[in-house]
Order: sequence, then C-alpha cells, then structure tokens
Amino acid sequence: EVALVESGGGLVQAGGSLRLTCVASKFTFENYNMGWFRQALGKEREGVSCISSSDGSAYYTEVVKGRFTISSDNTKNTVHLQMNSLKPDDTAFYYCAAMPSCGTSDWEYDYWGQGAQVTVSS
Repeated sequence: EVALVESGGGLVQAGGSLRLTCVASKFTFENYNMGWFRQALGKEREGVSCISSSDGSAYYTEVVKGRFTISSDNTKNTVHLQMNSLKPDDTAFYYCAAMPSCGTSDWEYDYWGQGAQVTVSS
C-alpha cells in the first residue's frame, strides 16, 4: 500500500520559516511527479508546488513564488518544501502528493498523505 508521510509542520510567527518533509514508500517514486497542496479551514484545496519527474522543473502557485522551494531526493524517496517568509494566509493543512502531471493548470493527485498542520501567527 502506497504511503506518504509528512513531517515538519508546526506553529511559527509571520516572517518565519518551516521545512516540510515527505517520505514516500511502496511505489516507484521516480516515476511520479511529486507535489504539495494545502487546505485551510473552510476553503478549497489549493495546489502549492510540484516538481517534475522528467526534468526536475519546479512549479509554484503564484502566492508562494519566491517564498517556497520544493526539492526532491530520489535516492531517499523524499520531497521537501522549504517555506520562508510565512504569512498568516499560509495557515493550512499541507499534504504531500504523487501527481500524474506537473506544470499544467490541472492540479490532480493520485496519492496523498495524512497532512501536516502549518499555523502562522500574526
């Protein structure tokens, strides 16, 4: 059974940083685009970032560009999301996901984890 396990969430003040880590198991990691989406209380799911399995290109939703950085390590089946200059609007549950495509307007997900809470105080 595919497993994606996130860690690194927490409470941080506005302007601070957090680094999310996702460890994947029981699927061929390098065959999937990996990404992160988030969902805030009462809001719809929002794609945050993804990294292409074909060429390593990274994509970001507009509101996090310049602040978030995605990276992956195929040798460790791991993907990270470095989040800097955090804002209260970034508060949400963040989910690691395996995606059929990356860099298109469609944020779709084949598998995702249990999520990690990120709370940014003002």
